[in-house]
Amino acid sequence: MTMKKALTIAGSDTSGGAGIQADLSTFQELGVYGMTALTTIVTMDPKNGWAHNVFPQPLDTVETQLETVLDGVGVDAMKTGMLGSSDMIEMAARTIRDKGVKNVVVDPVMVCKGADEPLHPEHTVSYREHLVPAATVVTPNLFEASQLSGVAPIESVNDMKQAAARIKELGADYVLIKGGSDIGDTAVDVLFDGEDYELLESDQVDTDYTHGAGCTYSAAICAGLAHGKDVKTSIRDAKEFITKAIQGSFALNEYIGPVKRFANRG
Repeated sequence: MTMKKALTIAGSDTSGGAGIQADLSTFQELGVYGMTALTTIVTMDPKNGWAHNVFPQPLDTVETQLETVLDGVGVDAMKTGMLGSSDMIEMAARTIRDKGVKNVVVDPVMVCKGADEPLHPEHTVSYREHLVPAATVVTPNLFEASQLSGVAPIESVNDMKQAAARIKELGADYVLIKGGSDIGDTAVDVLFDGEDYELLESDQVDTDYTHGAGCTYSAAICAGLAHGKDVKTSIRDAKEFITKAIQGSFALNEYIGPVKRFANRG
């Protein structure tokens, strides 16, 4: 049997909980061979309350990584995570188009967890105009959905549906807005295909340890697409995967706790 392959274009989380580390471990857990194009290195300062430091990689360095994977190997699916600059966002979109990449999951990362402002507001424009239109499925959280759609604040399922409809107009095939535990009494996400809305719900998990949840969720969707599943099945399966991962989450240190991706074994 031919091994299914996936690419992640994302940043490195030195603590291992999110970013490329989360993507690769999710791919591994779901039986997909993972490859990477590293856009950014993120470190955390244990002497300063775990403050984040971001070290973007040169654009041409990322382009050569993409050539290695797309021209040298090939992929069944790919996802994007933290891209770091408008130039990087637009280059990723251009690469998807020029290389004819299929099964593209766009996780429009705009902030590091714990922040409540965009890293750079101009990135929203680049996502809206370039990368979201290239997506098979785009997976914003509530903050990112608000930025992309202009619906603010998003405080209900109806708000999520309105935002999903506006994001769909940007050109993505499917929109999945991740509500998590911030909407209602369940962990609810809204999936929109341009005609129908589907609510994906699970019991809320009483934990503060959700580091890497968004990356893991989108990587699980990407893995499903790589295996040849349709979009809705990939998303439903990924919802089950991330729910178990959050249920198994744990404290890494005094500052942060990641989801447990290997909680899905057995």
